[in-house]
Amino acid sequence: MSRFRPVDRHTSYLLPPSIEDWLPENHLARFIVEVVDGCDLSALEKAYAGRGSSAYHPSMLLALLIYGYATGVFSSRKIERATHDSVAFRFIAADAHPDHDTLASFRRRFLDELAGLFVQVLQMAQEMRLLTLGTISLDGTKIHANASRHSALSHGHIEQLENQLKSEVQTLFALAEQADQSAVPDGMNLPEEIARRETRLAAMAEAKSKIQARAKARFAKEQAEYQAKLAQREEKAKASGKKPRGKAPKPPIAGPTAKDQINLTDEDSRIMPVSGGGFEQAYNAQAAVDTTSMLVVAPAVTQACNDKEQVVPMLAQLAELPATLGKPSELLTDSGYYRAANSNACTASSIEPLMAVKREEHHPSPCARFTEPPALAADATPAQHMAHKLKTKVGRARYALRKQTVEPVFGIIKSVLGFRQFSLRGMKKVSGEWTLVCLAWNLKRMAVLRLKIGN
Repeated sequence: MSRFRPVDRHTSYLLPPSIEDWLPENHLARFIVEVVDGCDLSALEKAYAGRGSSAYHPSMLLALLIYGYATGVFSSRKIERATHDSVAFRFIAADAHPDHDTLASFRRRFLDELAGLFVQVLQMAQEMRLLTLGTISLDGTKIHANASRHSALSHGHIEQLENQLKSEVQTLFALAEQADQSAVPDGMNLPEEIARRETRLAAMAEAKSKIQARAKARFAKEQAEYQAKLAQREEKAKASGKKPRGKAPKPPIAGPTAKDQINLTDEDSRIMPVSGGGFEQAYNAQAAVDTTSMLVVAPAVTQACNDKEQVVPMLAQLAELPATLGKPSELLTDSGYYRAANSNACTASSIEPLMAVKREEHHPSPCARFTEPPALAADATPAQHMAHKLKTKVGRARYALRKQTVEPVFGIIKSVLGFRQFSLRGMKKVSGEWTLVCLAWNLKRMAVLRLKIGN
């Protein structure tokens, strides 16, 4: 008598006659299909001209992409393959199999429309009693660009390569002009070698012009900030009648520096420091997360590795959300976002800022957690007021929500879903893909929350 179960691959089995019976009732794929079908996709539908063969419906393609990003499948080729191999993908595709070109073209084509769909999903979350804006936690994370940092060239290195290539071209021309070309190595095609180097020189000239344009824009911005600082020092000097303390601000330097870089694969990306040390070609992905639901309410992407300039744009983005979602009351950020102007911008928007002024020590004394800080001096600075607020019992409790909300969202997106690198290139396309990632996270989170409250 055999101790093993029989292996029979030849007996025919009948799948359920209806594709509706292929998945459990509370499966994520079902929920995503329901939400996408409930969205207004008229803007996407109108984009189809109606010529040629019938197209796949945008609701199906969108649901495939969202479910793919929600389950860690980002490649259009892998999504196409999953419509054959995965029951969930086959259910969403209604047993159809759109090819990877169709999926990739759809993703590139409708990136602009994702922002409107993102807001529609937030409104659905509000109708399902899953979201009411209150305390918002803001943070950023570095996401690798679809480009290698080894494809980046600095302005100084470009100039060195230009000199080297020009010298090589002159040498090749000299070889070509010789009546006796016995010095030319066997197999070398002089016209091809010269053309290859001239093409590289043209590419480097274009890269230099782009670096110079960036340097010009940066200089204009730094010059304006420099003039503002000078005017502020003059006002203080007039008010006090004394010379202002501290060093005078240094004027900005015009023109590109030797270290100014551009990436030949994705020129919008930047070299950024990453956690764990080192530098990578990346973008700085921002997310404003509701602390109660852990839903992303405002995604954004920036080329700046510093977060200090991201508060005002994020406040503007939050202000554009529909009034039915509620109004943010608090904004929690780490020390990377603090500056007095950002705190004042929050107050002007009727949002209470809770921003760390500096990195806090990881292991404070036991008594520090249960005592109130001493009273502030009458001439305390705005930074001292903010630091005092965060040391109070209420401030510590409110600020602790930051680590419990936005950081876990980034951790799940990068470590569980596996999204650590953008598939697309260019600032506009990358911003659209990050919106798609946050949209997929929101639907994944909403599918869990609705079961908890019995929706």
